[in-house]
Formats: sequence, C-alpha cells, structure tokens
Amino acid sequence: MQPTRMFDFLDIQLSENPKTDCLGYKENGVWKTISTATVQQQATKLAAAMLSLGIGGASNDVEKTDKVAIVSRNRPEWLLLDIACQYINVILCPIYPTTNVKELEFIFNDAEIKYAFISDQVIADKIEAIKNNVPSLRNTYSFDDLPNFEHWHQLLERANADWEEKVAESKQQISPELCATIIYTSGTTGTPKGVMLSHKNIVTNVVNACESFPFEKSPNGRSLSFLPLNHIFERMVSYIYIRSAISIYYAENMETIGENLKEVQPTLFCTVPRLLEKTYEKIMAKAAELSPIKKKLFYWALGLANEYQEGNKGNFIYKAKLAIANKLVFSKWRAGLGNKLELIITGGAAAQVRLIRIFTAAGIPIFEGYGPTENSPVITVNRKEAGGVKFGSVGPVIKGQEVKLMEDGEICVKGPSVMLGYYKRPDLTNETIIDGWLHTGDIGIFDGRFLKITDRKKELFKTSGGKYVAPQPIENKLKESAMVEQVMVVGAEQKFVGALIVPSILELTNWCKAQNLPYNEPATMVRQKEVLQLFKDIVQHNNADFNQVEQIKKFEILPYEWTIDGGELTPTLKLKRKVIMEKYKDAIDRIYL
Repeated sequence: MQPTRMFDFLDIQLSENPKTDCLGYKENGVWKTISTATVQQQATKLAAAMLSLGIGGASNDVEKTDKVAIVSRNRPEWLLLDIACQYINVILCPIYPTTNVKELEFIFNDAEIKYAFISDQVIADKIEAIKNNVPSLRNTYSFDDLPNFEHWHQLLERANADWEEKVAESKQQISPELCATIIYTSGTTGTPKGVMLSHKNIVTNVVNACESFPFEKSPNGRSLSFLPLNHIFERMVSYIYIRSAISIYYAENMETIGENLKEVQPTLFCTVPRLLEKTYEKIMAKAAELSPIKKKLFYWALGLANEYQEGNKGNFIYKAKLAIANKLVFSKWRAGLGNKLELIITGGAAAQVRLIRIFTAAGIPIFEGYGPTENSPVITVNRKEAGGVKFGSVGPVIKGQEVKLMEDGEICVKGPSVMLGYYKRPDLTNETIIDGWLHTGDIGIFDGRFLKITDRKKELFKTSGGKYVAPQPIENKLKESAMVEQVMVVGAEQKFVGALIVPSILELTNWCKAQNLPYNEPATMVRQKEVLQLFKDIVQHNNADFNQVEQIKKFEILPYEWTIDGGELTPTLKLKRKVIMEKYKDAIDRIYL
C-alpha cells in the first residue's frame, strides 16, 4: 500500500508491523504504552465524537473547512487528535504552549477556531483570557483534569457506532490535495503567518526523506519525542517513525529529558542545536569536577574528537587512540543518553560544526538537515551512507526536490512538498512562491552536492560603509568558545560590527573562582575588568577568521540568558532579533557611543 494521506502511515503499520508500544508516556512515575490498534481505535472514536459536534466533512475550500486548535505539550493525545482531524477533514492548527495571549487571540480569530484542545492550567488561563474575544470558539477540551473545562474523555462519550461508520466513509473521501494543517510560524518578527500544508505535502516529504535517509523498519526501535509537535519538523518525523515501526515515547517535559533518555533508552531522537549545546555544557561541567588524572584523560579524549573527520578517516594510530577514548571516556557520554543511541537528527537552526564533530567521534552520530515549514519541511539532510556526510553542511538535496540558488545566494526549492500557500494571505504567497519556486529567505552555497547555509536573507545587514554583513557565521564561530552561551551580532547602518554576548554563567563562575574573583552574582561578574579582558581575547581570537568589515570591534556582556519566556527566543530557540534590539537598546547604544 502506497501512502497518500497522512493517516495511511498508521493503517500501514497496523497491517504490516503492529506494535504493542506504538506510543509511550509516563504517568504517575510509570511508563505506559499504547498499541497501534488502540491508537487507531481512539483516533476513530475521537473523530466520531467531533462529527457529532457538527464539524468535519468534505470541503475543498480551506476557509470554509472547520478548524480545531491544539495548545499542548507532546503527549499521545496530541497525535490522536492529529489523526482524528485527518479522518474527517478538519484542519488542525497547532499552537506553541508558550505563545503569548495576544498572539493566541490573533491566531484563534484568524483561523476562526471552533474547538480547542489544551493540556494544562497555564494554557487554560490563556484561553480564559481570550475566549470572549473569539466569536468562533464553541468549546475547549482539556487533556488534564482542569476546573471549568470539559475533559476530552467526556467528548469521547459522544461517539457511537453510527458515527464511527461515518468516519470510515469520510476516510475514503479524503483527497491528498486537501489541506491537513495550518501551522502559524512564530517568526522572529511580525505577525504570525499561517502555512497551509496538504496531506500530499507532508506525505511526499516523509516518503522522500525516508528514501534519501534510510529509516529501516525497526520493531525494536525507539524514539524520544521532546521537540514541540507544533513544529513541522517533529511532527513530520513522527510520521517517519510510524512508517518505520519505530515506537514514539514522549518526554515528560524539557527538564526531564536527561532522566527520560536513560529510562526509555531510545535508538534515535531529533533535536535543535541549542539543546545539543546544553548537553555539551553539562558534560563539560561534570568534567570540571573530575580528579586531575581523570580530567587529563577527558581532555585528551576531547582533543582526539576535535580532530575527527567525516567517515572516520585517519591513520591506524589515530583510530586506535580514538577506540581507547571511546572505551574510557565517551562510553560514559553514551550511557548518559541511554546507551542504545544510534543517531541524532538536528535541524531548525545552524549547528556548531565542532559539536557535530565531537559527538560523532564519541559514537553519537549527528546528522544535520535543513528545511522551512513552508516545505513540509525537509529539503536536505546528511546521510548515513559512505560519503554522505560533510561537517558544516546540511547535506545533499533529498529525492523529489529541485533546488536552485538565486544571484544573491537565496535558496529556492520546487517540489511536491511546497506549501499550498499562506492562509488568507495571497499577497505573501505570491511574494514567496514564484513560478512554483519557494523562496526560502535563506542564503546558501553548494560545496559539491552538499548545501551550506550561510545566513538568513532578512538578517543580512549593511554597515554605514555600504558593506553587507552576515551575522550568523560570526555568531556560530563565537559560540564555539565554552565561555559564550549566546551572542547576537549588531551593526546595521553603523560604522562597525558590534555584539551582545551572554556568557556561560557556569564556565564564567568556574573561571572567576580560579582567578579569586567575586562570582556570586552574574551582574557583578560581567562588570569586572578581568572578565572584560577575557572576552576581548575571545572576540579577538574569533575575529581572525573574518574579513575586516565582519570583525567585532566592540561588545557588551549581558548577565542573563535569553529565553522563550523572556521573549528573546522563538519556541524553536531562534533569536528574536527585533525584540532583542529593542529590549537591549541601551546596551547597543553603549557600543556605538
């Protein structure tokens, strides 16, 4: 059976590779599982219950098709609702739980949400704040037991055999061309845009990604899901897991990932570079506590990993040393990740080449890929096959995609995964899709068959001297220093390039201790002249890799990390440059005094 609708993947798993643990979750400290058959039964029952509410049915008009919102952390109910909506032609609009009230109200009204499904009290409070301003909203159901909200199990009670027969009939009528979801991109600036993706968009991306990056049918395979399902990357990969008979276990939350990795012992998972950086920082923090002998061994192993080349090239002596390092040092890293990990896939932002090199050398292969929401999303990915990886690239183009670079280096893609368009925004759609080519807004170059992302088109800025500067490569290079947690390069219409730098408080604290300097308060630490000199040296070292116009001349050190809650990061942990520019205007002004 060839899949053409998203829900076909589950039907195929049930027919060919039924699992007792299709989905897994932790409840009251105990891991529980749901079989493939139960997932299908529950999704069908939920679809039947929604039909009884008077929503769903065949409509080719996206604006007239009923919309349901989900505002929830990852959990089995998330996927059940996704599949249930697909069965009856209801468009699911996933929204990040961290979305602020103003944006939430905009999305609910823009999509004319009729029903919402939520997970916890924090989100419930947001719904309470906006519900009177959303005329289309009929009811909200909760996955947790919450006061003033109907539990989703109460909705399930509305289902009956007649309705379930109607679900079966509906499934037969679902066309691959129908819009399955509208994903509102958080963006780094501006009003959220609703990306319309059809069954065909997502299914072809799943199939083509699998053919390019073979996911073997793996009855014993396990994934740990913690990247928000609201993001198309984790959602699309969930259907890869279902297609490949890989069980999906949901992490409890972002704080328990380390513990959940040891409990679930996944064979793979997807992540974003920021979480890789956090993992590496924890490893380095533990290394700082080692005895002198063990610390020397650790840094010897780390030095070997820094020399690692794609495909484990190198002479016999190097390989022998790396084997020893793997046994004595890196085996402990793998144990911390569950000890059965075969690979990690990263995307969503540029990953530090150094970290990919080090983790891969440590027997934890990391494969970086690339693609925007508007392409469902994958355009390129590094491969498991011999010669399929190039560090610093996002890999070769996957099957079914055509890619070209414009004169300014902008990456354009054409293929079956390109979105239907932006919801209610034909003007933006026409600006973004020209003659079938999706203009991604990302700048790249090809190194042989490997694509390298160099920057975001909109993030390029021009100095007052008329020179263009791409901030991302400068930022990524600077973050290779263990002392640098976050950085944003500035300098638009200024005579030189500057930077806002957030230090690694852990690393800086250890350094201040070693220097007999005050270290109790971050705000105190960053003002000390010795610390300023330390970062001047780091920046100066970093500048050597860039042209004169790209070199950071002055910078400000900020004492507190940028966060989603603070408003400086998107839910996918990208910098909100406009917000940071406004919030830290005084610091930027000091740079250009």
